[in-house]
Amino acid sequence: MESSSDFKESPNLEKGPVSAVPLAHTDSKTSKESEAASQRRDPRQMATIEDDDERLLARIGYKQELKREFNKWSTVSYAISILGVLGSVPATFGSPVNAGGPATAVWAWFIGSCMAMCIASSVAELVSAYPTAGGMYFVTKHVVPKEHVAIWAWIIGWCNFLGQAGGVASLAYTISQMILAAAVMNSNYDPSTGLYSFTPTALQTVLLAILVLCLFGVICSLTTRSLHKIVLWFAPINILASISICVALLVLTPEKQSAKWVFTEVTDGSGWGSRGFSFLLGFLSVAWTMTDYDGTTHMSEETHDAAIRGPVAIRTAVLVSGLVGWMLTITFCFCMKDFDGIMSTPTGLPVAQIFLNAGGRTGGTVMWFFVILVQFFTGCSAMLANARMAYAFARDEAFPFSSFWSRVNHLTQTPINAVWLVVVFCSCLNLIGIGSTLTIVAIFNITAPALDLSYIAVIVAHRVYENRVQFIEGPYTLGRWSKPINAIAVSWVCFISVVLFFPTIRPVTATNMNYAICVAGFIALFSMSWWYIGARKKYTGPRTKDLLELLPAEDPEDLVNDYA
Repeated sequence: MESSSDFKESPNLEKGPVSAVPLAHTDSKTSKESEAASQRRDPRQMATIEDDDERLLARIGYKQELKREFNKWSTVSYAISILGVLGSVPATFGSPVNAGGPATAVWAWFIGSCMAMCIASSVAELVSAYPTAGGMYFVTKHVVPKEHVAIWAWIIGWCNFLGQAGGVASLAYTISQMILAAAVMNSNYDPSTGLYSFTPTALQTVLLAILVLCLFGVICSLTTRSLHKIVLWFAPINILASISICVALLVLTPEKQSAKWVFTEVTDGSGWGSRGFSFLLGFLSVAWTMTDYDGTTHMSEETHDAAIRGPVAIRTAVLVSGLVGWMLTITFCFCMKDFDGIMSTPTGLPVAQIFLNAGGRTGGTVMWFFVILVQFFTGCSAMLANARMAYAFARDEAFPFSSFWSRVNHLTQTPINAVWLVVVFCSCLNLIGIGSTLTIVAIFNITAPALDLSYIAVIVAHRVYENRVQFIEGPYTLGRWSKPINAIAVSWVCFISVVLFFPTIRPVTATNMNYAICVAGFIALFSMSWWYIGARKKYTGPRTKDLLELLPAEDPEDLVNDYA
């Protein structure tokens, strides 16, 4: 679409009702009719359109390019699958238990899920007003003054893109670890040494992770209709498999821990000399799992009634995932009778050993298969969100060769180039794991803080500039609870981000140092250097027609057809 210079601006754009009309339609009769019609219509109702998504997108300022095939069920299923608790909880369970014991894992998950609901609700409220593939990145344009949009959008966009890319790369890496853990479980076991005959290497883990990324890319390159049909199954399999595994573990595990041990045992496994601080380090699992809330909104341009279904799906996913994740965490803790043996398992993942103890080699492998499958679903969903974010970012000229990355394939009607940009970028991140496990873990650890900080930056901007920048609310709002919930979300993310940058073990050595803060500093230095060296001369933020403010009385569909 062309720039907004084709339109005649009203001198009162910031104040609400507008009577701007295209220059080609400026005869006096049309002007009077347009002015009268605009006075009759309250522009604040604009974002409440539920059934005409293409018109809403036009009013926001973009032409519809992608196919809308996701309905309410596939949207909710997608939102639940991007959190993917059955895959993510087993992958991260060892961290909170090792840091602070079973009660830390149980209560950190519960508290973290409640805080996640506050963040998700705040995100849902904002993206309901502007449901685009850019998600919270695009909302930036409408919560900060015009002169600050470019720098704010640049920082938030890169935080969001890199945070999601780190998440996709880490998911592929953990899937690789899980597959290799299954191979270890099924290799020959020597009772005298307590070791298995197969031990995976760093090279094998990375190469398998890259293969997994390529599989993600193939699936995410399908048409939106095909993705809708596939995604529909993600949540049901996730929830049913989680319930079945919990029942199986509780029935098959011969000896279980007491309820007192599970719910009250807090230890100082971190060595920081404080059980309270060790408890805080236990939030790593829930922070890594319960994030990427705006992942669902990146599919907004492929979802029917996105202004409503996206926000509802986000909150539903956090509620369902919070409950299922808590159920899994409690079950795993009850099944840790041989605590030391499970934590030092040769499989590398404590939950894999819990499965092996309960179901033997065959039963454990079957349960582990569903964990891998759900984690694969999560990876596909995360890559889909990351690819749509890359498409939206490239559409606004934020990447080198942006016109290529933002191209929509004429056969599938999806941004395939953006998908494979993500595949290649995440593969490069995983290649670091061959030479340095510490560096790759540090990159993965930056995922949650980068994403959550990108969310609260928009929330803070909305509150700081709300008296200067008109924000047209969407159909989903928090009403009078909006400010308190926003305050809780911002306070929590600031607090927990500091905690998650601390080393998880003391004394701190080169091998156990948390290098996430170093990665964060490098990313910040790189992105801001790029900005000042050249990007600020070209990048202007989300590039729309500004049809939301310059909408004439005529039907917006005619406007888009005339001026696209």
